[in-house]
Amino acid sequence: MEQCACVERELDKVLQKFLTYGQHCERSLEELLHYVGQLRAELASAALQGTPLSATLSLVMSQCCRKIKDTVQKLASDHKDIHSSVSRVGKAIDRNFDSEICGVVSDAVWDAREQQQQILQMAIVEHLYQQGMLSVAEELCQESTLNVDLDFKQPFLELNRILEALHEQDLGPALEWAVSHRQRLLELNSSLEFKLHRLHFIRLLAGGPAKQLEALSYARHFQPFARLHQREIQVMMGSLVYLRLGLEKSPYCHLLDSSHWAEICETFTRDACSLLGLSVESPLSVSFASGCVALPVLMNIKAVIEQRQCTGVWNHKDELPQTSDSNPPIKLICGHVISRDALNKLINGGKLKCPYCPMEQNPADGKRIIF
Repeated sequence: MEQCACVERELDKVLQKFLTYGQHCERSLEELLHYVGQLRAELASAALQGTPLSATLSLVMSQCCRKIKDTVQKLASDHKDIHSSVSRVGKAIDRNFDSEICGVVSDAVWDAREQQQQILQMAIVEHLYQQGMLSVAEELCQESTLNVDLDFKQPFLELNRILEALHEQDLGPALEWAVSHRQRLLELNSSLEFKLHRLHFIRLLAGGPAKQLEALSYARHFQPFARLHQREIQVMMGSLVYLRLGLEKSPYCHLLDSSHWAEICETFTRDACSLLGLSVESPLSVSFASGCVALPVLMNIKAVIEQRQCTGVWNHKDELPQTSDSNPPIKLICGHVISRDALNKLINGGKLKCPYCPMEQNPADGKRIIF
């Protein structure tokens, strides 16, 4: 992702220049308006008194006109400098990203265009549901005439409802869900229910001495978890000693750390998705991340093969060599993997230079990989 970081750095420079220019522009115009306002007041006073325009006032007017002209020219010049910074962002994008990536994709991918479009739309909808953007997902379904079954939506609707409550520091819906799925969560060795009870207990502790009896009463919820979480329960019970002095000034101040809320959201998302058979990350985001990693490598391989005039390796137009039973993957001694056809084409003078790294090696040292 170094390419993205490089473009982002250039963009940050432009944004900073815009911010600085805006502040300087506002300050310069305010000073100019104040100066003109003072001169206007002096002219109005002279007019009321019926006195002719003095040489001094005439000189001040000339200086004012010159100052206005200089200020406008300076602001225009500074604004022109920003244009070059904006153009550098475009150059950084062109330098770091290949605008033509179709060469690494088989044309056959788009043969069933309608089916592929439906699969892509479904992946986007699932991603939107998983991110909690329910209204956007519904709008896309309507505009694309995509029919999404209610059974498909329901798990996402429930998860997002509970997550929204957790973001509002409302533990009720999450606790209710965890209790109703207790047995299945235990089968996953999940500690979600305990962590929810612990967080509720900590909220009671944060209420000070007034909540002490309620906290002690709530501690009975820890009984089913005593064997697995004995140490954590002991810590929480020990914190009661410092309740009157204030936990924030005690050795147990870490219990009040706000990071516990972010942690419980992550734990709930992970365990709930696992229980419901959903991926924590949406397929779309995983595919996108994989593409960001794989595409630069594929583009590099394509460029190397074209430079070495090994275009006969392709089975289809503008497609990278694929492995098959007749063209198996071969692991080189440097650890990189290429197809056997590519290996044969890259041999030069009895030696093979890896297309990924500069290591030269004996082609016979390559080992076939069997999946």
